[in-house]
Amino acid sequence: MKMGEALIKEGLITREQLTRALERQVMFGGRIGTNLIELRFLQEEELAKFLGRYFRAPAVQPEMLASISEEVLNSLDRSLIEKYKILPFWKERKRLSAAMMNPADIKTVDELRFVTGYDIIPYVITEKRLFFALEKYYGIKRELRYISLTDPFDPEAAKEEPDSIESIKESFEKVNETEEVAGILLKEAYRTAKRVAVFIMKGGKIVGWKARGLSVDAFQTTGEGVSIFSEVLRTRSYYRGPVLSVNGNETLIAILSGTPQDVLLMPITVREKVVALLYADNGNNAVLNANIGYLSRLASMAAVAFEIIILRKRIREL
Repeated sequence: MKMGEALIKEGLITREQLTRALERQVMFGGRIGTNLIELRFLQEEELAKFLGRYFRAPAVQPEMLASISEEVLNSLDRSLIEKYKILPFWKERKRLSAAMMNPADIKTVDELRFVTGYDIIPYVITEKRLFFALEKYYGIKRELRYISLTDPFDPEAAKEEPDSIESIKESFEKVNETEEVAGILLKEAYRTAKRVAVFIMKGGKIVGWKARGLSVDAFQTTGEGVSIFSEVLRTRSYYRGPVLSVNGNETLIAILSGTPQDVLLMPITVREKVVALLYADNGNNAVLNANIGYLSRLASMAAVAFEIIILRKRIREL
């Protein structure tokens, strides 16, 4: 049974969720489980447990990878690590426990046993956790596609929010106009990224509203076709990754003067309806190293502020 069907059979996802994950996989690559996590249909822990059952192999626990000894790390040549995408994490005499995405790949396991002389004990690991660990222990850089909005595998990735967070909340609480909401959002987002913008939904179109570090005055698109906007509107979830050179992104590429490889587009949602979008990047040739969890929180506060303004307007109209 294919993995997607097995996930449905176990009641972990719906067929509609599988379809959306497959669509995302076609656009951005990665394994189906990775896309399900990014769409927030599955938690990484749920996926790891499922993979253990699916492959009938033990699943790696996070604590097993917390501190791997140099002796174990040096038990396999780096060339083998990169070729087979395998992570050794425990050794006992000639038995070597190693994490891999497909522990049922007998051919690979046998080849490693022959080349290394170790009795390889395969454990299953999720794609994102494996790539994070390979970067941490071997310096094998992850593609930007595998760097999460909030990296749950890196305990150092969750940076502290600014001390001014309470005053920012107070600012959002006092707004009376939507222009004020956009102003606060841009001011604070601009502290963490070189280019930020707010797009607003207007008459079924996505229109450039306000920005810092770039101009969005002439921007307008429908959000149809394949683009980072259509992805965010369809899933009501953030997009993190490159701006691909496809027809749907042409208008955005024009105002960015290029195709940056690491951007964030985050929906601002009021009552399950996307009313605006927050965009951020560090330029066309740089990684977005901002505290993205903080940007997510700013977007959530802006959403509440928008709703407050809408409710005030309705009260006045009664």
